[in-house]
Amino acid sequence: MSTPVLDKPAARRDGRVGGGLLDPRQLVRAFPDAVRKLNPATLWRNPVMLIVEVGAVFTTVLAIVEPSFFAWATVVWLWLTVVFANLAEAVAEGRGKAQAATLRKAKTDTQARRLRDGSTGEWDAVGAPDLRQGDLVVVEAGEVIPGDGDVVEGIASVDESAITGESAPVIRESGGDRSAVTGGTKVLSDRIVVKITQKPGESFIDRMIALVEGANRQKTPNEIALNILLAALTIIFLVATVTMQPLAIYSKQINPGVPDSIALDANGVTGIVLVSLLVCLIPTTIGALLSAIGIAGMDRLVQRNVLAMSGRAVEAAGDVSTLLLDKTGTITLGNRQAAEFVPVDGITEAELAEAAQLSSLADETPEGRSVVVFAKEHYGLREREIHGAEWVQFTAQTRMSGVNLDGREVRKGAATAVMKWVRDNGGHPTDDVGHIVDGISASGGTPLVVAERGRVLGVIHLKDVVKQGMRERFDEMRRMGIRTVMITGDNPLTAKAIADEAGVDDFLAEATPEDKLALIKKEQEGGRLVAMTGDGTNDAPALAQSDVGVAMNTGTSAAKEAGNMVDLDSNPTKLIEIVEIGKQLLITRGALTTFSIANDIAKYFAIIPAMFAAVYPGLDALNVMRLASPQSAILSAVIFNAIIIVALIPLALRGVRYRPSSASKLLSRNLYVYGLGGIVAPFVGIKIIDLLIQFLPGMS
Repeated sequence: MSTPVLDKPAARRDGRVGGGLLDPRQLVRAFPDAVRKLNPATLWRNPVMLIVEVGAVFTTVLAIVEPSFFAWATVVWLWLTVVFANLAEAVAEGRGKAQAATLRKAKTDTQARRLRDGSTGEWDAVGAPDLRQGDLVVVEAGEVIPGDGDVVEGIASVDESAITGESAPVIRESGGDRSAVTGGTKVLSDRIVVKITQKPGESFIDRMIALVEGANRQKTPNEIALNILLAALTIIFLVATVTMQPLAIYSKQINPGVPDSIALDANGVTGIVLVSLLVCLIPTTIGALLSAIGIAGMDRLVQRNVLAMSGRAVEAAGDVSTLLLDKTGTITLGNRQAAEFVPVDGITEAELAEAAQLSSLADETPEGRSVVVFAKEHYGLREREIHGAEWVQFTAQTRMSGVNLDGREVRKGAATAVMKWVRDNGGHPTDDVGHIVDGISASGGTPLVVAERGRVLGVIHLKDVVKQGMRERFDEMRRMGIRTVMITGDNPLTAKAIADEAGVDDFLAEATPEDKLALIKKEQEGGRLVAMTGDGTNDAPALAQSDVGVAMNTGTSAAKEAGNMVDLDSNPTKLIEIVEIGKQLLITRGALTTFSIANDIAKYFAIIPAMFAAVYPGLDALNVMRLASPQSAILSAVIFNAIIIVALIPLALRGVRYRPSSASKLLSRNLYVYGLGGIVAPFVGIKIIDLLIQFLPGMS
């Protein structure tokens, strides 16, 4: 069975993912879904657009009773307003449907070999959807893993491209923090036994299908609050609009000399005008785009291979004020490299280099290989074949490794362990060893002492290199008002040196799981939202306590269950990107809300003066657009109201470009760009539409 590969948008040069947001074909493909969403049972979740649909139905009836070009033109554009609003959500959801179809096929087509209870290898063939928590399944090379779980026996190379899109295989083995496997991935070599940890219908693939389709998406607290505000504004304008005709008729009665106007006609046109006025005054723009903004925010995470368990997690990422980051692999490269050989008095650098290389020839760790390479590149010592050597492997008890060869005993390892070994063998470490070790530790390095039986030769300086550009990233976080805290198991001296080099605001040294949890609670007590990453079972309590807990996909099931996001690439630095995406979501929502409200204010000047200037001549001074007629003003405003929704769909899906800066600067920028833009755009747009339609029949 071939493993389906998740369709992924092409990456741009800047590393961002392009989604073809301006492609008209997307709008065409999503149009049928937009029409299906006209069902009131679906639309009731969006009260603003439900009011527009009710108004469209009402005006359709009026147009049938008393047909005219103006009436039917208005009816058509009112219906298009609702369809365009649905189109925004349909486009956002439609972008994930191909991914969901591929994932669903992978889930339903997979067969599993479930071990029988108490058996020694006997199994039954069952479908992947029939697996339950606790089931043990056997998966061999070439087979697809049928469900989420942990490897309890064996080790294998696994192709996770169906989930992550990355072709490079990964190693999964029983025990440790790399035991978790995901349903739909493929075993490339060997044989493993997997214990299923998922509940039926709650697998990783099930959650990803729901995410990319936007199905059953729960609204976030901020989204709910904004919906309530929009509904309240809609009710206020509804009451105001309903009272307009009685007031206008009363004005006609007390001033009989005023000629009839559109607003005073005692026929069906009056109802159409009032509905048009209501639709143009209520916040239809943000009401139409609000859901799409939320879906698009989660979609941007999917494009970066991050699975968010809820929209609330994405929103919380935008409000995060404290970032907890592991040092190793996040701030630093993780593989410590030999940077210097420092001999003690009486020993030459060449002697130390030869002994350091000899003790590292059988050391396959990145640190050990770096010692061999450093000796070769800086001292001309080439690797050599050693015969008859007794290699001493590193253990947690001895904390050193080395070799016994031709009567020589050479060791390298932790300073305290090696110096104890020297003393136990009758030697006396020189005083300068301690100073060298302390100096390397204070600079952020890791000292490895090299000794030959009875004497210390010197110290290897291992340096954990800070990733390029990290200081700039932390400077950006600081401009955003986010406090960064580095978490490490290193001693305080080493931790401080790395923290100073990287540019983080604070650090937690010699951190235990309890220390992490206490730090998170302390930050939260101050009203801050905290984000952190983790991959091990010992990280689970802290991930669960964090407001944004990003678990690595290579981590344990406990970590992935505790967090509210999973990074499929297992890249800890992606937490910074997640925060930026969350902030972009909040900024986009705020910007389009500002534009929508400003947009409505501008439309007041288009419609109300045109409608009531005949009744109240003083209002003619507000008719700054000088529209051709009341009918033209109303129809132009309705058309603009519908078109602006479609025009803003790409912005809602792509998001407003985010630049790290303070909240006050972001607010000022939004008010200037989207507030002022929201006022100017209707004046220009409605006037242009008015010029185009005023010569149509029935508009004079």
